[in-house]
Amino acid sequence: MSIAIIAAVFPVIFIGELPDKSMFASLVMAARGRPFAVWLGAASAFLIHVVIAITVGVALFEILPQRLLDVLIAIVFGVSAFLAFAAARPTPHVAPVVPPDPGRVVATAFGVIFLAEWGDLTQVLTANLAARYHAPLSVAAGATLALWAVAGLAVIGGHGLLSRLPTRPLRLLTGSVLALLALLGLVAALR
Repeated sequence: MSIAIIAAVFPVIFIGELPDKSMFASLVMAARGRPFAVWLGAASAFLIHVVIAITVGVALFEILPQRLLDVLIAIVFGVSAFLAFAAARPTPHVAPVVPPDPGRVVATAFGVIFLAEWGDLTQVLTANLAARYHAPLSVAAGATLALWAVAGLAVIGGHGLLSRLPTRPLRLLTGSVLALLALLGLVAALR
């Protein structure tokens, strides 16, 4: 495991997930039910999505030639940057109903987050970072810790945190980081 790669992956995924629908869903579910149960369900769903993303990223690394992989990574980062910039506007969210039973709360949180994260920006980023760094365990650790931290912030902070997080600047920051990664990917592909 590489601490440097974990440290590089963590902020990209953390910032990318902050203004995400999964963070808001966790926040709303925690405000209506048991926060630890919500976090446990969300954390489990995030872990499964990281494993899926890492598997896809490693498979791409094994199948594609390095230059083509660099171009593909740069394109996906560029598209992800565009989507982050496009999402830099506030969007309303619907509050899911959370049942009071702890087991059902965990299952509901798992289901909501698991479904919400398919094809999500952070899942695509995790796959790209796994292909880019060629260090699946380090990328998985950084991405998982970042996603768990955002879920933790959501369930601990509740609505007070939501009112203090400026989603537009966070999305713009995410887009800027992704645009930089796209540029670096293109430079790597052209070498």
